[in-house]
Amino acid sequence: MSIIDWIVLFSTLLLIVLYGIYKSRNINNIEGFLLSNRELPWYNVGLSVMATQASAITFLSAPGLAYTSGMSFVQFYFGLPLAMIVLCITFVPIYHKLQVFTAYEFLEKRFDIKTRSLTAFLFLIQRGISTGITIFAPSIILSAVLHVDVFYTTLLIGSVVVLYTTYGGTKAVSYTQLLQMGIIFGGLLAAGMMVIHFLPSEIGFVEALHIAGESNKTNAIDFTLDWNNQYTVWTGLIGGFFLQLSYFGTDQSQVGRYLTGSSVRESRMGLLMNGLLKIPMQFCILLIGVLVFVYYQYNNAPLFFNPTEIHKIENSIHAEDYKKLQTEQNALTQQRIQTLNALHEARVNNKESSLEQEKQNLDDINTKSAVLRKSAVDLIKANDSKAETNDNNYIFLSFVTSVFPKGLIGLLIAIIMLASMGATSSAINSLASTTVIDIYKRLINQNASEKTYLNVSRMSTLGWGIFTIIVALFANKLGNLLEAVNILGSLFYGTILGIFLVAFYFKRIRGNAVFWAAVVTEIIIVYIWYLDVIAFLWLNLIGCVLVILFGYLLEYILPKKQLTY
Repeated sequence: MSIIDWIVLFSTLLLIVLYGIYKSRNINNIEGFLLSNRELPWYNVGLSVMATQASAITFLSAPGLAYTSGMSFVQFYFGLPLAMIVLCITFVPIYHKLQVFTAYEFLEKRFDIKTRSLTAFLFLIQRGISTGITIFAPSIILSAVLHVDVFYTTLLIGSVVVLYTTYGGTKAVSYTQLLQMGIIFGGLLAAGMMVIHFLPSEIGFVEALHIAGESNKTNAIDFTLDWNNQYTVWTGLIGGFFLQLSYFGTDQSQVGRYLTGSSVRESRMGLLMNGLLKIPMQFCILLIGVLVFVYYQYNNAPLFFNPTEIHKIENSIHAEDYKKLQTEQNALTQQRIQTLNALHEARVNNKESSLEQEKQNLDDINTKSAVLRKSAVDLIKANDSKAETNDNNYIFLSFVTSVFPKGLIGLLIAIIMLASMGATSSAINSLASTTVIDIYKRLINQNASEKTYLNVSRMSTLGWGIFTIIVALFANKLGNLLEAVNILGSLFYGTILGIFLVAFYFKRIRGNAVFWAAVVTEIIIVYIWYLDVIAFLWLNLIGCVLVILFGYLLEYILPKKQLTY
């Protein structure tokens, strides 16, 4: 990167950190640290909710996923607006009425302490691991840009986030996220415009979409009912609905965001704002990945996008073989450009027969290119059996650093890092909230002073920060990070949602029955995932339904008298 890029990058990051510390000064009690004194307006709530969900993984992995697989991932979010409506009607008024710090406090009021503790424990496992993954994502950026081992960049980014989150708590998180999302929206708009600008002058936005469609990259809607297909309208509407309902309704990293609203109305408006904007935002991010694919249809694309692995292969005994593959790739690029030009001419002149022939030629060239890419991956594996062979997370980063002008590179990298900081800080804050409220204050020390609880909150924030950094150091073998996070969530969210739905709607089922129903369900869900017989989004629906069914069954089987623990 140029000096200008470094200035833009560090100025942006410094602005965010200092702003968050400034806005969170004078915090002197646990409510101020964990819930920002419940005084935030709806737009702050809405942007904070969006920033918590939109981590660096979103801006790194989503364009890479679109580049390789097309737009189908956008269907993952189709259940989100429906989930926001249910939350606004049911969850939000109950949480505000009870004045809870965490979602799990409600479960003890409805069931018992062991059900509350189990649900909090499931959340802590899932959120603690997934937060480590969100720290690792921007570490890839600094590693590739600075040519420093990812171990050190992970420590650097994790430490910065933990520092201001430990100091300022939820208030620092919320106000930094407000500024972060403004910068992110502006940067995404600039990125999309720049990708189109770098296409050939005769290829506009519409023609780029035609080219992407002819390469099967614009597959945003799929109505097929295939249980093994991860992304269809049905997995998004049904499986995605249950995942989003559980995530936003029972995951403290999200519940903690809208509990900061000054009223039920402010919290509802913030959630509805998220429901309206999230799908268009994700669509645009994926569209940028598709446009990057079109760019590389006219330009030489790297056979492999991970610079670390490329450096290894280019300095190994396989260097000549890799160079030959690159030469073949360059020749295919020239053939592809000629074919695309002929395709464009046939489309302009409405020559249907020529159009179909050139489409077939383009498909053949892309197939050959895919074979070359596989050969490159095989070489990389032959050179190092432990090499990371999934490079989805590096595609957009490679494009930005090699093509974008000075200044904008620094801004785009800052955006990705800001997204990670926003999601990571709120997650660590939620882990600390659950630890202090559901474990320390409830089970260990119920009568401590406000100062003691505030100090324990800060210590818990620091402790979870260290834990998530350790997880991040081992996250480099998980493939596409966006999918890894959602798969991990799907292992737990269905069970957690089932517990909450029983609490809200199935009054006959009591604590002992729902506790054991949740334990049995979680074992079954993990086993189904291990067998790999169904798309992971369906695990959310299955887990939720099983908790309810087992809860009813066990309510009649188990003794009526509640067991004490």
